[in-house]
Amino acid sequence: MTTRYTRRPVKAPRLNGATLRLVCALLETPIIGSLIARKSLADLGLPALHQADGKGGHPLMPHLLAPLGKQLKEPSQDCLALFERQGLSPIPTSEDYRTAYAEQTLTPRAIGEFIIQKTRESEAARPPLRALIAQQATDIEQQAQASTQRWVQGRPIGPLDGVPVAVKDELDVTPYGTTVGTSFLGREPASKDAHAVARLRAAGALIIGKANMHELGLGVTGINPHHGAARNPYAPHHATGGSSSGSAAAVAAGLCPLAVGADGGGSIRIPAALCGIYGLKPTFGRISEARVAELCWSVAHLGPMASNPADLALGLSLMSGMDSHDPMTFNRPTCDLSAAHKPRLAGTKIGIYRPWFEDADPAIVMACDAALDRLKKSGAELVDVTICAPDLTRITHMVTIVSEMLAAQGNELLERRSEYGLDVRMNFALARFLSSRDYVHAQRLRHHIAMQTRELFETIDLLATPTTARTAPPIRPNSEQRGESDLVVLDALMRYAVLANLTGLPAISCPIANDPNQLPIGLQLMGKPFGEGELLRAAFVLHGEAPRRRPSHWFCPHPEFTS
Repeated sequence: MTTRYTRRPVKAPRLNGATLRLVCALLETPIIGSLIARKSLADLGLPALHQADGKGGHPLMPHLLAPLGKQLKEPSQDCLALFERQGLSPIPTSEDYRTAYAEQTLTPRAIGEFIIQKTRESEAARPPLRALIAQQATDIEQQAQASTQRWVQGRPIGPLDGVPVAVKDELDVTPYGTTVGTSFLGREPASKDAHAVARLRAAGALIIGKANMHELGLGVTGINPHHGAARNPYAPHHATGGSSSGSAAAVAAGLCPLAVGADGGGSIRIPAALCGIYGLKPTFGRISEARVAELCWSVAHLGPMASNPADLALGLSLMSGMDSHDPMTFNRPTCDLSAAHKPRLAGTKIGIYRPWFEDADPAIVMACDAALDRLKKSGAELVDVTICAPDLTRITHMVTIVSEMLAAQGNELLERRSEYGLDVRMNFALARFLSSRDYVHAQRLRHHIAMQTRELFETIDLLATPTTARTAPPIRPNSEQRGESDLVVLDALMRYAVLANLTGLPAISCPIANDPNQLPIGLQLMGKPFGEGELLRAAFVLHGEAPRRRPSHWFCPHPEFTS
């Protein structure tokens, strides 16, 4: 495969409303649909996949960069001692909550009441925030009362006792249903928490509800025609990004310092960047996928989204670990975050593939270069590198994820096709024209991409890119009710994300600046397998210097935190 940087411009008109409905209907017809689909897939670059030489690539080894190793012990349930507070976050942190509870200036019961009140205020705003799509006041009050009693007795059960946490509606959480962003799933409440949620509860987390998401995770804007478009707290008429849209909005708006997201192709990092927060996609297999909606098995990752690096690290530490119900978590190394607290990056080599790095809006490139300068001043060495063809990586990921999502829907897609949003229906209609040969060949190419990336990380510690090639796109009024298809925007938002999903590598998005329109900009750093500590170490360096401000849509949970 060539290493010369080329990007095939996406050729696709923006579709919405009646036009989107018409194209979707045509795609779902046998003859005309075949003609449109083949032209569309060609415009998206499928011929490049067919032409690429996949010989020698093993289709059943997708995570070559996630080597097995002995898991000596469970991850630490309290990584607080590793981190000294650096800089001031405009959003209350879990430390702020713990301090208030310990000093008895606040109680979890008071916070629970405020969360319910502020969520209602966020829904009454114009436009509504739509961060949370399900919230049960009685459940929150019961959790908060139990936490208050523990604090009164001086016996908090963990570092999140009474700290509000939102969970993407892709994970099972009692007593809520799991809609996965659809209009028809999740009619019955989950009988048991997802493994990651159970671990957060064991640390005392106050679960405040289910967070909005792009339907089935099959999109990166957060525009959901069933539950409403999640709004960017920094610019309410702009998108949050997706698909972990509500999780990002809830954290950025101050409803919680920590949320759970899921990432199959940038779905944690993209909304984190667009909403000015931190988002971490861990190494594949680091966090159990048990009792999480089955969408895209080989590229799916759960991870934390937070207002600050310490809570990001805490969320990762608490959610990580072996789960007997998820074989991908077996024999993984312990979640070691000891590198994260080091104040400097001396000896850290950060790779930059300049042609790719600069294929973004100029304001983003400038902000990311400034962030790299800060990392360099902290001792990091910047190294020019070359990576295997990003454009081929994009099409390899596209074939992988949409094929797996199509398979995951199974009979639901046949029986309830009309109940999906039009953009999702159109994507599935296109996916039907991909063959098993396309999928297997994509996995063989994935093997080569993984091997070349392995070689790259033998010479560097981190790989730096912008998180997205543009800032948050506007939400057009004619897109809210039926959704939209804008592949040009999708390409710009996913450009730097998918390599980490294909290889299973960890990657983080850090808020570093705002563009001239005050929309947030994120820097992405990718790391070695199970190297989340190094990523967090760089995040702490950036957090100590990055200017932060509160968004225009701000729902701080208590006046105590504004004094």
